[in-house]
Amino acid sequence: MSDSPGQDALFRLLDDLGIRRHTSRHPPLFTVEDSRRLRGELPGAHIKNLFLVARRGKRERSYWLYTCLEERRVDLRGLARALDAGRFSFADADVLMRLLGVLPGAVTPLAVFADAGCEVRVVLDAALVRSEEVNAHPLVNTATTRLAVGDLVRFLEHCGHSPLWFDPDTNSLSPSP
Repeated sequence: MSDSPGQDALFRLLDDLGIRRHTSRHPPLFTVEDSRRLRGELPGAHIKNLFLVARRGKRERSYWLYTCLEERRVDLRGLARALDAGRFSFADADVLMRLLGVLPGAVTPLAVFADAGCEVRVVLDAALVRSEEVNAHPLVNTATTRLAVGDLVRFLEHCGHSPLWFDPDTNSLSPSP
C-alpha cells in the first residue's frame, strides 16, 4: 500500500529494475532529529537531502540535489565552489514540487524519476559508498525505504541523473566513488 500515485509509479520502476527494497511506515518526519527519535534500530545509512538553487547573475539558475549522511555539517560555499555552481541557496517549495514532485520534508534522491527534463543535478556524499544500504523517503515523509547504495546509483543512472560524488572532508568532486 502506497501513500500516493507517484509512489506507486516509483515502486513499479524499482520493481522493474529488479531493485530490492524494504519500506517502513511511520509518523511524518520533518527533521533529522525527528528521524533519529522515531526510527529505532533501522539498519543502513541515514541521509539528509538538500534541494538547492545556484544563481549566477540575475537570470542564470541551476538546480541541485545534495544527498549526504545525516550527521554531516554542510558547507554550502565549499560545495558550490567544488561544483563551480555559483552561489547556493535553498530552492523554493514550488520549484521543488514542479521539478521533483515532492513537498519540503520529503526531499529524496528517489524523486529524480519525476525530473524527466533532467533539470536537477544529483550530488552524493562520497562516504555513502562505505554503507551497504541507504534509507530514503519514497516521495513522502511518512515512510522510509531501504535499498542497496549500488541500487540507488543504478536507479539514478536509469533516470538520467548520473550522480557526482562529493567528499566534504576534502572538498573534492569526482564522477565515481
